[in-house]
Amino acid sequence: MLVADLITDEIPPLKHTDTVEMALDWMEQFKVSHLAVVKDRELIGLVSEHDLMDYNHPEEKINELKAPLLKPIIHNYQHTYDLLKLMMSFNLTLIAVLDDKEQYKGCITLKGLLQNISTMASVQNLGGVIVLEVNQADYSLTQIASIIEGNEAKILSAHVSSVPDSTKVEVTLKVNKEDLSRILQTFYRYNYVVKASFQNSDFESGMKNKLDEFLHFLNI
Repeated sequence: MLVADLITDEIPPLKHTDTVEMALDWMEQFKVSHLAVVKDRELIGLVSEHDLMDYNHPEEKINELKAPLLKPIIHNYQHTYDLLKLMMSFNLTLIAVLDDKEQYKGCITLKGLLQNISTMASVQNLGGVIVLEVNQADYSLTQIASIIEGNEAKILSAHVSSVPDSTKVEVTLKVNKEDLSRILQTFYRYNYVVKASFQNSDFESGMKNKLDEFLHFLNI
Protein backbone atom coordinates (compact mmCIF):
# COMPACT_ATOMS: atom_id res chain seq x y z
CA MET A 1 0.00 0.00 0.00
CA LEU A 2 1.31 3.44 -0.94
CA VAL A 3 1.15 6.64 1.08
CA ALA A 4 -1.16 8.14 -1.55
CA ASP A 5 -3.85 5.59 -0.62
CA LEU A 6 -4.05 6.89 2.95
CA ILE A 7 -4.27 10.65 2.38
CA THR A 8 -7.28 12.39 3.93
CA ASP A 9 -8.70 15.83 3.20
CA GLU A 10 -10.81 15.88 6.37
CA ILE A 11 -8.16 17.87 8.24
CA PRO A 12 -7.16 21.08 6.42
CA PRO A 13 -3.68 22.55 6.84
CA LEU A 14 -3.08 25.75 8.75
CA LYS A 15 -1.95 28.82 6.85
CA HIS A 16 1.31 30.32 8.05
CA THR A 17 -0.69 33.46 8.96
CA ASP A 18 -3.18 31.61 11.22
CA THR A 19 -2.96 32.20 14.95
CA VAL A 20 -1.74 29.98 17.78
CA GLU A 21 -5.26 30.03 19.24
CA MET A 22 -6.73 28.75 15.99
CA ALA A 23 -4.14 25.98 15.80
CA LEU A 24 -5.01 24.77 19.31
CA ASP A 25 -8.75 24.92 18.54
CA TRP A 26 -8.26 22.77 15.43
CA MET A 27 -6.12 20.25 17.31
CA GLU A 28 -8.88 19.82 19.87
CA GLN A 29 -11.52 19.58 17.15
CA PHE A 30 -9.67 16.98 15.05
CA LYS A 31 -8.18 15.06 18.01
CA VAL A 32 -4.56 15.40 16.88
CA SER A 33 -1.44 16.89 18.46
CA HIS A 34 0.12 18.09 15.20
CA LEU A 35 -1.06 20.11 12.20
CA ALA A 36 0.53 20.95 8.87
CA VAL A 37 1.37 24.58 8.14
CA VAL A 38 1.50 25.76 4.52
CA LYS A 39 2.13 28.90 2.53
CA ASP A 40 0.14 28.55 -0.67
CA ARG A 41 1.01 24.87 -1.36
CA GLU A 42 4.50 24.95 0.12
CA LEU A 43 4.90 22.98 3.34
CA ILE A 44 6.37 25.18 6.06
CA GLY A 45 6.35 22.36 8.62
CA LEU A 46 4.33 20.74 11.40
CA VAL A 47 3.27 22.66 14.48
CA SER A 48 3.04 20.69 17.73
CA GLU A 49 0.51 21.07 20.53
CA HIS A 50 3.39 20.66 23.00
CA ASP A 51 5.05 23.82 21.65
CA LEU A 52 1.81 25.84 21.76
CA MET A 53 0.14 24.86 25.03
CA ASP A 54 2.18 27.18 27.25
CA TYR A 55 2.60 29.92 24.68
CA ASN A 56 1.80 33.31 26.23
CA HIS A 57 0.57 35.03 23.07
CA PRO A 58 -2.29 32.99 21.52
CA GLU A 59 -3.12 35.88 19.17
CA GLU A 60 0.29 35.65 17.46
CA LYS A 61 0.59 34.08 14.04
CA ILE A 62 2.28 30.77 13.34
CA ASN A 63 4.99 32.45 11.28
CA GLU A 64 5.89 34.57 14.32
CA LEU A 65 6.73 31.59 16.50
CA LYS A 66 10.30 31.45 17.72
CA ALA A 67 10.38 27.65 18.00
CA PRO A 68 11.29 25.91 14.71
CA LEU A 69 8.62 23.71 13.14
CA LEU A 70 9.12 20.00 12.56
CA LYS A 71 9.55 19.07 8.91
CA PRO A 72 9.54 15.29 8.40
CA ILE A 73 9.18 14.58 4.69
CA ILE A 74 7.05 11.82 3.14
CA HIS A 75 5.93 11.64 -0.50
CA ASN A 76 2.73 10.22 -1.93
CA TYR A 77 4.62 7.55 -3.93
CA GLN A 78 6.42 6.05 -0.91
CA HIS A 79 5.35 2.85 0.85
CA THR A 80 3.31 2.67 4.04
CA TYR A 81 6.25 1.10 5.88
CA ASP A 82 8.29 4.28 5.28
CA LEU A 83 5.38 6.29 6.64
CA LEU A 84 5.09 4.17 9.79
CA LYS A 85 8.83 4.42 10.49
CA LEU A 86 8.78 8.21 10.11
CA MET A 87 5.70 8.75 12.29
CA MET A 88 7.09 6.54 15.04
CA SER A 89 10.52 8.23 14.89
CA PHE A 90 8.99 11.70 15.41
CA ASN A 91 6.10 10.50 17.62
CA LEU A 92 3.57 12.14 15.30
CA THR A 93 -0.22 12.04 15.37
CA LEU A 94 -0.38 13.60 11.88
CA ILE A 95 2.05 13.95 8.98
CA ALA A 96 1.94 16.08 5.83
CA VAL A 97 2.35 14.42 2.42
CA LEU A 98 4.12 15.99 -0.55
CA ASP A 99 3.60 15.23 -4.25
CA ASP A 100 6.37 14.65 -6.80
CA LYS A 101 6.69 18.43 -7.24
CA GLU A 102 7.36 18.91 -3.50
CA GLN A 103 3.96 20.56 -3.04
CA TYR A 104 1.53 19.87 -0.19
CA LYS A 105 -0.78 17.00 -1.17
CA GLY A 106 -2.69 16.26 2.03
CA CYS A 107 -2.15 14.62 5.40
CA ILE A 108 -2.36 11.26 7.16
CA THR A 109 -3.30 10.74 10.80
CA LEU A 110 -1.91 8.09 13.12
CA LYS A 111 -5.44 6.79 13.64
CA GLY A 112 -5.96 6.35 9.88
CA LEU A 113 -2.58 4.65 9.53
CA LEU A 114 -3.29 2.14 12.31
CA GLN A 115 -6.69 1.30 10.87
CA ASN A 116 -5.10 0.52 7.50
CA ILE A 117 -2.25 -1.47 9.03
CA SER A 118 -4.81 -3.66 10.79
CA THR A 119 -6.33 -4.37 7.37
CA MET A 120 -2.91 -5.06 5.81
CA ALA A 121 -2.06 -7.52 8.59
CA SER A 122 -5.43 -9.29 8.22
CA VAL A 123 -6.15 -8.72 11.91
CA GLN A 124 -9.89 -8.74 11.36
CA ASN A 125 -9.90 -11.87 9.14
CA LEU A 126 -10.73 -15.16 10.85
CA GLY A 127 -7.94 -17.71 10.85
CA GLY A 128 -4.98 -19.00 12.81
CA VAL A 129 -1.54 -17.65 13.65
CA ILE A 130 1.73 -19.60 13.61
CA VAL A 131 5.08 -18.29 14.87
CA LEU A 132 8.18 -20.08 13.57
CA GLU A 133 11.84 -19.68 14.47
CA VAL A 134 14.30 -20.53 11.70
CA ASN A 135 17.96 -19.96 10.90
CA GLN A 136 18.45 -17.02 8.57
CA ALA A 137 20.35 -19.23 6.13
CA ASP A 138 17.49 -21.75 6.05
CA TYR A 139 14.62 -19.27 5.78
CA SER A 140 12.51 -19.84 2.67
CA LEU A 141 9.05 -18.33 2.40
CA THR A 142 8.50 -20.45 -0.70
CA GLN A 143 8.92 -23.67 1.31
CA ILE A 144 6.79 -22.35 4.17
CA ALA A 145 4.03 -21.36 1.75
CA SER A 146 4.26 -24.78 0.09
CA ILE A 147 3.70 -26.50 3.44
CA ILE A 148 0.69 -24.33 4.24
CA GLU A 149 -0.85 -24.60 0.79
CA GLY A 150 -0.21 -28.35 0.83
CA ASN A 151 -2.63 -28.45 3.75
CA GLU A 152 -5.30 -26.58 1.78
CA ALA A 153 -4.71 -23.22 3.46
CA LYS A 154 -3.46 -19.81 2.34
CA ILE A 155 -1.13 -17.23 3.93
CA LEU A 156 -3.04 -14.01 4.61
CA SER A 157 -0.03 -12.10 5.96
CA ALA A 158 3.57 -12.77 6.95
CA HIS A 159 6.00 -10.82 9.12
CA VAL A 160 9.71 -11.58 9.57
CA SER A 161 11.77 -10.14 12.44
CA SER A 162 15.32 -10.77 13.64
CA VAL A 163 15.94 -12.53 16.95
CA PRO A 164 18.32 -10.34 19.04
CA ASP A 165 21.88 -11.66 19.43
CA SER A 166 21.11 -14.60 17.18
CA THR A 167 21.37 -15.83 13.60
CA LYS A 168 17.71 -16.79 13.70
CA VAL A 169 14.58 -15.01 12.48
CA GLU A 170 11.03 -15.19 13.76
CA VAL A 171 8.32 -15.68 11.13
CA THR A 172 4.75 -14.81 12.11
CA LEU A 173 2.14 -16.19 9.72
CA LYS A 174 -1.59 -15.48 9.56
CA VAL A 175 -3.44 -18.22 7.65
CA ASN A 176 -7.06 -18.57 6.65
CA LYS A 177 -7.71 -21.69 8.77
CA GLU A 178 -8.47 -21.81 12.47
CA ASP A 179 -7.70 -25.53 12.83
CA LEU A 180 -3.92 -25.63 12.47
CA SER A 181 -3.30 -29.22 13.60
CA ARG A 182 -2.41 -30.63 10.17
CA ILE A 183 -0.24 -27.64 9.28
CA LEU A 184 1.63 -27.86 12.59
CA GLN A 185 2.22 -31.59 12.17
CA THR A 186 3.76 -30.92 8.77
CA PHE A 187 6.04 -28.20 10.16
CA TYR A 188 7.19 -30.58 12.90
CA ARG A 189 7.84 -33.27 10.29
CA TYR A 190 10.11 -30.84 8.43
CA ASN A 191 11.92 -30.01 11.71
CA TYR A 192 10.62 -26.46 12.01
CA VAL A 193 10.63 -24.86 15.45
CA VAL A 194 7.09 -23.68 16.23
CA LYS A 195 7.36 -21.02 18.96
CA ALA A 196 3.63 -20.43 19.25
CA SER A 197 0.31 -21.05 17.56
CA PHE A 198 -3.20 -19.66 18.00
CA GLN A 199 -5.85 -21.96 16.64
CA ASN A 200 -9.07 -20.03 17.15
CA SER A 201 -10.58 -16.58 16.86
CA ASP A 202 -9.47 -15.54 20.37
CA PHE A 203 -6.23 -14.13 18.96
CA GLU A 204 -8.04 -12.08 16.32
CA SER A 205 -10.60 -10.84 18.83
CA GLY A 206 -7.86 -9.86 21.26
CA MET A 207 -5.88 -8.00 18.63
CA LYS A 208 -8.97 -6.22 17.35
CA ASN A 209 -9.99 -5.24 20.89
CA LYS A 210 -6.52 -3.84 21.61
CA LEU A 211 -6.59 -1.86 18.36
CA ASP A 212 -10.08 -0.52 19.14
CA GLU A 213 -8.96 0.49 22.64
CA PHE A 214 -5.93 2.31 21.26
CA LEU A 215 -8.00 4.12 18.61
CA HIS A 216 -10.46 5.13 21.35
CA PHE A 217 -7.52 6.49 23.38
CA LEU A 218 -6.48 8.61 20.39
CA ASN A 219 -9.96 10.17 20.32
CA ILE A 220 -9.83 11.29 23.96
